[in-house]
Amino acid sequence: MSSKSGGAKKARSEPGRKVVADNRKARFNYEILDTFEAGLQLLGTEVKSLREGKASIAESYASDDNGELFLINSFIPEYQQAARNNHRPRRPRKLLMHKREINRLMAAIQREGLTLIPLKLYFNAKGIAKLELALGRGKKLHDKRETEKRRDWNKQKARLMREKG
Repeated sequence: MSSKSGGAKKARSEPGRKVVADNRKARFNYEILDTFEAGLQLLGTEVKSLREGKASIAESYASDDNGELFLINSFIPEYQQAARNNHRPRRPRKLLMHKREINRLMAAIQREGLTLIPLKLYFNAKGIAKLELALGRGKKLHDKRETEKRRDWNKQKARLMREKG
């Protein structure tokens, strides 16, 4: 669901959310324009592995294939107790969203040159695995430097306020 639409819940406001994987570099490398929540089509061993808290979405991205969205290059390790019925750790995983949202995302990607970046992989209050996706534009080197300068200044400012007060 889009965070801009009126009745949609933001993923951040949900209580009881257990974050499994976080893409911390995404906000540094990309300018985030809009966020969405998507479900994931997972196998049983993938869900069990996620519940153990083992996953990585740092190098992953979302791509379309025949009108469907897929999460590419995400890493969910094999579940140790499943001997031969295991999954492939880096297989493409289908993202579950409404058709209208998928069409809107694909139009933005093709028209404006934006990218779909996964931000967080988590279990919601009902225990269902969800992915927080962001529509973003890649930052240039000078934008990254500006972000670093701003972050350093905020740290110095907080340190000075602590020392004085």
